[in-house]
Amino acid sequence: MSLEVLRKIGLSEGEIKIYSALVDLGMSPISKIHEKTGIERRNIYDILNKLIEKGMITYITENKKRFFQITHPNKVLGYIEEKKFRLDKTKEELAKEIPALIEKFNFKKQHINAEVFRGKEGIKAVWEDMLNYKITYWIGAGRYVPKNLPYFFNNWNRRRIKLKVEWRNLLRSELKTEVKEPMKLEQIRFLPKEFSGSPTVIAIFGNKVANMLLGENYFAFVIESDELAQNYRLYHKYLWDNVALK
Repeated sequence: MSLEVLRKIGLSEGEIKIYSALVDLGMSPISKIHEKTGIERRNIYDILNKLIEKGMITYITENKKRFFQITHPNKVLGYIEEKKFRLDKTKEELAKEIPALIEKFNFKKQHINAEVFRGKEGIKAVWEDMLNYKITYWIGAGRYVPKNLPYFFNNWNRRRIKLKVEWRNLLRSELKTEVKEPMKLEQIRFLPKEFSGSPTVIAIFGNKVANMLLGENYFAFVIESDELAQNYRLYHKYLWDNVALK
């Protein structure tokens, strides 16, 4: 399939070439990307870092070797929504391509998958993926993204509500005086103050568990595993039923 439409949202020729290669290859090391694209290795590193900063690819390190793959294709549509590009035609073209891209993305994924996301755009990519699932369970949320990335969050939250994505949110105790009522499609309870500390948050959605650091640096480590996600949901349920305060 053609991904030339990505040029219209500002991707360079090198970025398009590497992104397209990863669509075809799935999770791959530098050597495979070099073989597929013919781009020199030193340039590949620069381009990969730019795509990571844009939240369009992610990576894991396994046995001291780094492997790269694209993030969920919905990130591209979210990028257009957030930036308010006057690209209605581009959006329509891309929307037609997204289902085939998602199918290939899902086919290439490993059974148990782990991904690293860095920077604000990386965090946004994780949040875009949440919109693919009907409920997100939060542990230790502090309203960090609504406060620090309000423009992104307001746009994203409108889409969440439209898609009827629910939240079951275990908030930090310090928010009890600040949060008087839940957002639409959100249930809230408050953790004891002993659970407060550094701005780290856990989100469970579908078969994924995201551990996010949302302080001075933005970082997320997402593991995709049915067993792990189920165990975290049980952990959330215990906290919700036995520890959290209304």
